[in-house]
Amino acid sequence: EGELGPLLTGERLLLNLVQALCCVATLTRRYVDAVAGTGVRILDTRKTVPGLRLLQKYAVRTGGGHNHRFGLDDGVLIKDHHVAACGSVRAAVERARQAVPMGLRIEVECDRLDQIGDALAGGADLILLDNMRPYQVRAARKLVGQRALLEVSGGVTLDTVRALAEAGPDFISVGRLTLSAPAI
Repeated sequence: EGELGPLLTGERLLLNLVQALCCVATLTRRYVDAVAGTGVRILDTRKTVPGLRLLQKYAVRTGGGHNHRFGLDDGVLIKDHHVAACGSVRAAVERARQAVPMGLRIEVECDRLDQIGDALAGGADLILLDNMRPYQVRAARKLVGQRALLEVSGGVTLDTVRALAEAGPDFISVGRLTLSAPAI
């Protein structure tokens, strides 16, 4: 019960929010279904609509996906600018390992296969393969074996996700799940 204006205003806001979250869950389910049987987990990213992170990440889980990180303090992601500042991939990983609490995962973004050995030598827990094609992911899996987890990210679409999954990563992260899920 209440005044009609505020009730209708609140109704529209809630309907729009529920629709947006349904879009995230539905798109996530499409990606999860596309990789069914491969053992690969579909992950979201930290790319969320401001103020809606918790709700969007819940919608990803509802769609069958998994949450990557909620914030910067949930793990270390070493990117090219960190490598440049430290002089090498290995040095960046070793420096991070010394600075973070035991058990915090260190992930290295590699956009070239020749960076993987250095990341492993430094003790990376996870290698993020950025914008790589399936044949590169297969090569990376051979290089890494089971010494680290492999994540594929960058430019992943419903048309490409199955081939990437069949190439052998552990995870595929998809920013568009929360950043640009289409209306349903």
